[in-house]
Amino acid sequence: MKKVLWLAMILFLSGMILSCKKKTNEVIIFTSSEDYRIEYMQKRLNEQFPQYDVIINYITTGNLAAKLKAEGTATDCDIIGEMEYAYLEGILDSLADLSSYDSSVYLDELVPAHRLYLPFLKSAGCVAINEQFLTERNLPVPASYYDLINPVYRGYISMPNPKSSGTGYFFLKNLVNAWGEDAAFKYFDQFAENVLQFTSSGSGPVNALIQGEVGIGLGMTMQVVTTINNRGVPLKILYFEEGSPFTMYGMGVIKGKETNQAVKEVFDFYVNILTREDKELFGPEQIFKNQVNTMLNYPQNIKVADMRGIDNLSEKERLLSKWNY
Repeated sequence: MKKVLWLAMILFLSGMILSCKKKTNEVIIFTSSEDYRIEYMQKRLNEQFPQYDVIINYITTGNLAAKLKAEGTATDCDIIGEMEYAYLEGILDSLADLSSYDSSVYLDELVPAHRLYLPFLKSAGCVAINEQFLTERNLPVPASYYDLINPVYRGYISMPNPKSSGTGYFFLKNLVNAWGEDAAFKYFDQFAENVLQFTSSGSGPVNALIQGEVGIGLGMTMQVVTTINNRGVPLKILYFEEGSPFTMYGMGVIKGKETNQAVKEVFDFYVNILTREDKELFGPEQIFKNQVNTMLNYPQNIKVADMRGIDNLSEKERLLSKWNY
């Protein structure tokens, strides 16, 4: 009987050792990046770190913020691969100090003074249309946001939901800044009548355009361009008088996780290699001082929207409390 008990204990302890070893070699990344960008980053990480089990999990920026706010440093997340600045500001107590990294390579205005996260992506927006969709229905090409409340477009428009998507929020914030809060919310009450769906992610409207579900989508410029370049879908990029809205996304490490060698090595690679590769291949909006990208079909010299307060979390929460869709 004693031999059986000893054997059971040995097997239990062996399992615990293997479990700890596995956990030490596991790095969990949460990100709001699009699926094709995640696929590329996962491939690169697997190539670079065959000795580690690196897992990238997708979650919308709003849901990621809620998860990390609730879990604090006890979260299973090791690295935040991409999260909106405003939400990062809301979890500063859970972030590791990154002041040892060279922040001088970034545009000065993009680096937070506290150095608890680093720039990863400047995401800009546009209004995209599926020209074939509009032509088949004899619909005019819109020339302004006000055109989009024309009843002829009812059920033919898609926009990300600002409550779950940073892309959706920057469209809302842009019009609040440009027109005033009351006028902007009154507009969206009318605009919502024409919207087929307020999608949970920023990718939703472009996916709906690709699938021919809608003819007009408010989305990310980089995703529209990638779709044009790689899939040949007849999409066209439009900018209205208010300009191209944008927001910033950053990357960080959960406090306490930076002492794990695997986490440190993976994050170093994220900072020094993946960030630049992502800009070269997918998101060419400038974040580095010496950055020069020539992405095919990416718009140049566009008017930038007024995005004052885009990284103000309390302002964002206040505006989103008024969003009813």
